[in-house]
Amino acid sequence: MAAPLPGRCGFFVEKKKRYCKMIVGSGKVFCGEHATMEGGLCKRIVCPLDPKHTVDEDKLEKHLKKCNSREKPKPVYYVENINAGSTEGDEMPPEVSLSELSRSQLESLVDKLKSGVKGLHCEVEEQVLSHPVVQKELDDPKNGDSAHKHLKQQSSILGHLEEQGMLGRGRCFIEFGAGRGKLSHWIHEALKTPDHLETPGPLETQDELQMLLVERSSTRFKVDGKHQDPGVQFERLQVDIQHLDLSRVQMLRLKGLPLVGVGKHLCGAATDLALRCLLGTPGLKEGTEPPSKRFKTSEPADPECNPTPGPGPVQGLVVALCCHHRCEWHHYVGQQFFLQRGLGPSEFSAFCRMSSWATCGLRPTNQESQPQVPTNQRGDNEEHEPVEETDSVNSFLSSSEREQIGRLCKRLIDSGRLQFLKSRGFDAKLSQYVDAQVTLENVLLTAVPSSPPGGPAVSE
Repeated sequence: MAAPLPGRCGFFVEKKKRYCKMIVGSGKVFCGEHATMEGGLCKRIVCPLDPKHTVDEDKLEKHLKKCNSREKPKPVYYVENINAGSTEGDEMPPEVSLSELSRSQLESLVDKLKSGVKGLHCEVEEQVLSHPVVQKELDDPKNGDSAHKHLKQQSSILGHLEEQGMLGRGRCFIEFGAGRGKLSHWIHEALKTPDHLETPGPLETQDELQMLLVERSSTRFKVDGKHQDPGVQFERLQVDIQHLDLSRVQMLRLKGLPLVGVGKHLCGAATDLALRCLLGTPGLKEGTEPPSKRFKTSEPADPECNPTPGPGPVQGLVVALCCHHRCEWHHYVGQQFFLQRGLGPSEFSAFCRMSSWATCGLRPTNQESQPQVPTNQRGDNEEHEPVEETDSVNSFLSSSEREQIGRLCKRLIDSGRLQFLKSRGFDAKLSQYVDAQVTLENVLLTAVPSSPPGGPAVSE
C-alpha cells in the first residue's frame, strides 16, 4: 500500500482505495475532516449549512461566517420572481399521470389537441445553415461524435444569426442557460474579423461587443474566462433567469447596446423565463398601456440614484428549443393563446407530458427510461425526455401516431410563444436548424422586430 503524498492527509479512504489528498497543517498528520483520528482533539460535527462537510465544534460560530454554503447577499440584478409570470387566478388542478388516465380520457385529450391546432401551420421548414468559423473544428478528426453534434448546432445557430442580420458588433449578446459558454465563444470567434462593423449607431459603439452569459448553476471548464480581446467584454451572471432584471445589470446600462438573446437547448420553462426576461417590462402595472414595438427591457430601478441609460432595444433572439415536458403553466408565456382555444392548465400539463412522445414514440414500450434532470437551465442532455407509456395508449395509438401527437403538442406550445412574440412587436418563426440525426430536438425559434431598425415605433 503506497504511503500518503508529502504534506497530504494520512487517512486511508477505503471506498477510493487511496489516501486522502487534502493538505494538512504544519506538524499535522490528518486534515481537518479526519482530525478525529488524532486522539484528544476537539469533536467534529456536521456543518448545519451543508451536511457534506464537518467542522470543529468549538469553531462553529467562526466557520458559519465564512462557510461557502452560507446565504450570500443578493446581487443588485436579482429581483425575486420578476420573470415568473402572474399567479393571480391560477388554480392548477392536481397533476395526473398519463398512466392513470383511461382510454376514453386519453382519446378526449387527443381530440382537444387536434381541435387546438386547427388553423395553425404545424409543419416546420427545414433550414440547416452553417458558418465558416466553425468549419475548422468540424474538420478536426480529434473531435468525436459528441463534439461534432454540438458543433453542427452551434454552426447553424450562427448561420441563422447572420441570415437575420443579428451577427455583428455594436451589440450585446445574452446567452441564456449558457453552461460552459461555448455558443458565446463561437459568436465571439465569428466577430473577430472587421467584416462585422456595419452596425448602425454611434461611431464610438460600433466596434463594441458585449457577451453576457446567464447560468444559474456553478459550471466547470468555462470558456468565457479565456477571452481577453480589447473591445470585447465578457460577463457571467450566476442567477436563475426567473429572478434576473436586465435593467439592473450595470454592463448593459453603461453602453446601451442593442440586445440579442441566444440559447442552445434552453430547457422547458427556461425558454419562457428567457422570453419574459428579454421582452418583459418589469413594473408595468395592469391596466396601463402596453409597450411599443421597439422598447427597452425596463426603466432603471431608481433613476435618481443611477442616472445611467438603460439597456438598449431588443434586436432579436435565436433560441434552440427542447424539453417541452418540463414547461410549466405558471411560467408559460402563451397562456392567453391556450385560453382563446378553449384550453387551460390541465390540458397544458397533459400536452407537455404527451410532447415527450415526439422523441420517444419509436422506442420499445417496455424500455425503461428515467428522466434526467439537468443541473442548469440548458438541457445538457438534449434528449432526456421521459417515456410514459400505458396499456391504454398502446391499445389505440401506434408508435408513429404517438410520435405525430407529440410533435403536435410541441407545435401547439410553441405557437403560444410565437403569439407572445407577435404581441411584443416581433416577427417570429420556427425552423429545423439541424438534421434529426444530430438531435431530435432540432427546432429553432428566431424573432426580429416587425419594423426595420430605425423605423417608427408601433404600439400594440
